[in-house]
Amino acid sequence: MISHKVLLTALLLGASAFQFAATVPDEGMFPLSDLNRAGLKKAGLKISEKDIYNPGSIGLVDALVRVGGCSGSFVSGKGLIITNHHCAFSAVQLASTPQHNYLENGFVAQQQEQEIEAKGLTIRITDSYEDVSKQVLEAVKNISDPLQRIEVINQKRSELAKQAEQADPTIKAEVSEMFIGKSYVLFKYKTIEDVRLVYVPRQNIGEFGFETDNWVWPRHTGDYSFLRAYVAKDGSAAPYSKDNVPYEPKKHLKVNPNGVEENDFVFILGYPGRTFRHRPAQYIEYQEKFLLPYTSDLYDFENQRMEAAGKRDKAVELALATRIKRNANVLKNYRGKLKGLRNTNLIQSKMDDDAALAKFIDSKPELKSAYGTLMNDIEQHYNMVFADAPKELWMNNVYHGVKTFDIVSYFQSFQDALAQQTSPKAQQALYDQNIANFSKRIPELFEAYHLGVDQQIAAHLFAEGAKMQGANSLKFLQNTALAKGDTTGAWIAQLLGSSKLNNEASFRQIIASPASILGYKDDVLTLHRDLAKEYAQFTAEQKRREGALNKLMGDYVAVREQFMDKNFVPDANSTLRLTFGNIKGYSPADATYMHPFTSVKGLLEKGNSGLPEFGYPHKIKEAWLAKDFGSYLKKDMNDVPVNILYNMDTTGGNSGSPIMNAHGELIGVNFDRAYDATINDFAWNESYSRSIGVDIRFVLWVADKIDNAHFILKEMGVQ
Repeated sequence: MISHKVLLTALLLGASAFQFAATVPDEGMFPLSDLNRAGLKKAGLKISEKDIYNPGSIGLVDALVRVGGCSGSFVSGKGLIITNHHCAFSAVQLASTPQHNYLENGFVAQQQEQEIEAKGLTIRITDSYEDVSKQVLEAVKNISDPLQRIEVINQKRSELAKQAEQADPTIKAEVSEMFIGKSYVLFKYKTIEDVRLVYVPRQNIGEFGFETDNWVWPRHTGDYSFLRAYVAKDGSAAPYSKDNVPYEPKKHLKVNPNGVEENDFVFILGYPGRTFRHRPAQYIEYQEKFLLPYTSDLYDFENQRMEAAGKRDKAVELALATRIKRNANVLKNYRGKLKGLRNTNLIQSKMDDDAALAKFIDSKPELKSAYGTLMNDIEQHYNMVFADAPKELWMNNVYHGVKTFDIVSYFQSFQDALAQQTSPKAQQALYDQNIANFSKRIPELFEAYHLGVDQQIAAHLFAEGAKMQGANSLKFLQNTALAKGDTTGAWIAQLLGSSKLNNEASFRQIIASPASILGYKDDVLTLHRDLAKEYAQFTAEQKRREGALNKLMGDYVAVREQFMDKNFVPDANSTLRLTFGNIKGYSPADATYMHPFTSVKGLLEKGNSGLPEFGYPHKIKEAWLAKDFGSYLKKDMNDVPVNILYNMDTTGGNSGSPIMNAHGELIGVNFDRAYDATINDFAWNESYSRSIGVDIRFVLWVADKIDNAHFILKEMGVQ
């Protein structure tokens, strides 16, 4: 039944774009221009598909925004945006101090003048698109060298985006790869630079349950925040300024305070990040054997060190909060994926599919002529990937983990640029021209930096790196760390501590003049030059393989479409999509059933455990005991619903996506998946793929009864 199958719609796009086959898959992404073929009305949609998207007219898609790496939606005509608490987390962290801890205590701006700059956040609104597959693929039709192929593709994508921006300076352009090696779309975005915090619930609401409940159902988290978009008085995008005015969107969503019931039809619009469902068995095997366990274990190690440092100093705890949260989210997600891969035996299923595909190719002379070596070529490609996996993972994580190298790399780029000048006069001119912009990024480099943590992470990584041998050996360590044997960790920790670049104050002293920049030397700089050289060689090889894979995957998708007799829809790639389904529970294990609503009573019951992650504001208990539910009561529960569960197909980037009912009204905000659904990135299945949102009734109840944010309700037209 179609309502049990989640359909994704990509591309905020016109009818002339991708005309995929009308066959309805179990999951996938359809262009909005094909909504009339997706079965939305049969599934339960009460409005017209044109009310969602209609080229040349205003629709629900015009209320959608991308907030950093998340989604969000306008909920008033004055630029008010609702998204997730965790999507605004970094901006709240940057605005917080030990004296004004908005992370812990929340933030409510009763008047617009009290709203705080949301540093680091920008808003993107999809403006239009254009299919540019022909232009991109035409540029590489006669290129066989893999490295040259991927370089030309990326160059052409950049060139097309730049041309679009030159033609319309008010937009930002981006060419997105819809199918690897096969199709490309030029997206044009309006960007809003001035974003402000309006209402952020306190941490023990917005993060109730913390990591214990992350990716878990039942859930009781108020994962929501309100932001406001501002522009210059003429309506153009402008940096933060007191003179700016609230942005007036073309469309904003209507809030329905009555919520939904079990089995009700619902749909989501948003910007899902990445899925990898059109990849061969070897790709999944790489995930299970290498990437997922390595990354989750490393992030776990990093977080243990950062959390220990934060316990000794509140300022350090705040500085590292966003970094810890991001790591924790990824590591639990990756461990969920590992569980899902093992429980579903997805690798074997993919192997069986690929074996059937190989037989199909061999059975068709015209296919055998064109694709006869395809499956073997894919196998050989991944044999190389598997062989080099330890070095690849080390290289991909050394800059993520060791922040000192980010700082050193930034300094070296300026030092090298000055060294290339032929005279002191030319050096001074280059310095004067660039020092202001160079200095602007320094606070960002040091904001989540802690030398002691960095030394411990570096010691761990370098000790492991020194053990790698053969093709995976790190050549830049051969004459340094390897010669020191088991003391590699202590050696790198001491080295990082000896640099004067690891402190913002001394860093600024060193960049005070061209002469001091050029004259500065230390062992970390020397080590980093050797690391950077090997890293460059490594990335060149990765690009060569990426180019080879680009062609292989284009062919793989093309022949699979013939094999399955249908055109596929694209994997998620941070472009606008639609998914629909129903409010629905599930059975994740034998003899269990998970109901699709949680309640304030359940929140209080978790709080009775006494565990710190289940602490909550006392006003919640007071209001609940007094049965002060207002108009937000779910009658069959005799309680306020907190979170909801549904069988829509979501992934990272859908955080903050508006959940809408059959009439296109806002009834919740998506923020997570159930643990079993973390595997959605590789495969979707109605039996276990469930996503989690915060019920709009809980948002309104907390704003009304707990946080006294009545202005929010009035602005959204609820009161």
